[in-house]
Amino acid sequence: MNMHAANVMAPPPPRRMEEMQLPTVMMRDILLKTMFRKNVDMVSDVSKAICLPTAVTQELIDMARGQRLLEATGTLNANNGNEMGYQLTDAGKARALDALSQSEYFGAMPVPLDVYREQIKRQSIRNIQVTRTQLTEAMGHLILPDSLLDHLGPAVSSGRSILMYGPPGNGKSSISNGIRDAMGDKIYVPRAIEYAGQVITVYDPIVHSAAENDSEEGAGLRRVAKYDSRYVRCDRPTVITGGELSLSMLDLVYNPTARTYQAPLQLKSTGGIFIVDDLGRQEEPPQALVNRWIVPLEENKDILALQSGEKFEVPFDTLVIFSTNFHPNEIFDQAALRRIFYKIKIDGPSQENFLKIFALVARKKGMPLDEDALIHLLKVKYPEINNVYANYQPVFLIDQMIAICEFEGIPYQMSPELIDRAWANMFVKDEVIVK
Repeated sequence: MNMHAANVMAPPPPRRMEEMQLPTVMMRDILLKTMFRKNVDMVSDVSKAICLPTAVTQELIDMARGQRLLEATGTLNANNGNEMGYQLTDAGKARALDALSQSEYFGAMPVPLDVYREQIKRQSIRNIQVTRTQLTEAMGHLILPDSLLDHLGPAVSSGRSILMYGPPGNGKSSISNGIRDAMGDKIYVPRAIEYAGQVITVYDPIVHSAAENDSEEGAGLRRVAKYDSRYVRCDRPTVITGGELSLSMLDLVYNPTARTYQAPLQLKSTGGIFIVDDLGRQEEPPQALVNRWIVPLEENKDILALQSGEKFEVPFDTLVIFSTNFHPNEIFDQAALRRIFYKIKIDGPSQENFLKIFALVARKKGMPLDEDALIHLLKVKYPEINNVYANYQPVFLIDQMIAICEFEGIPYQMSPELIDRAWANMFVKDEVIVK
């Protein structure tokens, strides 16, 4: 089954308050806090602020009016299709302030964790079937051996964990990004979720790139939601972490001032990809980091803890890609390695592929090729480093020669002498520096 954007089922908007599956007091308090903080008084504006259909918003407002926390202002707003305005009563203001002292959260009504669970199934990363063509197109800027795509394709389509290892500078990070680009479809990310009366914010504009806003049709009270606007329609998310990754970043983040939680990185990457780049450079040993992922990788669920110490399960629906310059046996025990489903070595290019990359980069950057310079590079310079080629080297050497030509005020060109000058910047000579 090949999943494309149109095939991810959108979360349907709630039609009545009872469908929300949230505590009534919580919904009422979020309504009051939002009206108080955002100073909105029209039903259409309130419904936009709390991300609920107007019918459900009106139900909430009527309930708060029944409790004398809201009152009609008695004025019809001509600009808003003659809508009635509402304002907080003194009791309503007192309740809003009391609720804000318990939790600063206001705005989008959260989605109960169990409801979000159902949406995760509808848009699971494991439903995606990536074809060879999609993967090749997404990796178009890289020259990769066919054998590598033979391994990568099934790994990505399975939605299981991948370990990429091999010498630095051969595009492990670029390949990870290519995998992300091959996905190409859209999913729905909740602005916030609710568990046990606690609000956990999930949508993060740094991680999630929102698609065009097409969540509703019509205007004012006649707006019709195409899907539940408590969600944001986004590209499949990608979280990339490197040496800065620590175990605490995989826990719920509690904000003691606002008294709300922020989802950890792996929860934000639900339905997408989590890339642990440069494994082995983190403060925590790689074994400890991988041990933290064992339950999620094996059981497709993660365990998080609230401030109270209460632990709860969240779905784990993420393609995890570990990338390291170390040999796996140096940094993991066999039990950890067993749990990472695919292990793929990303090696340096052959001499033939190196020349292909070199010619491609030179053409792209407007640098004419020179036979003497290339012979000098392959016969004199590379033997100095045992003919070990890396994918980053063509770009590095050509950029260096371009910088030299621009400095000297000469047309772009390559020569044995310019190769030597560029090469000198690629490697640092071993020497003792007298202090």
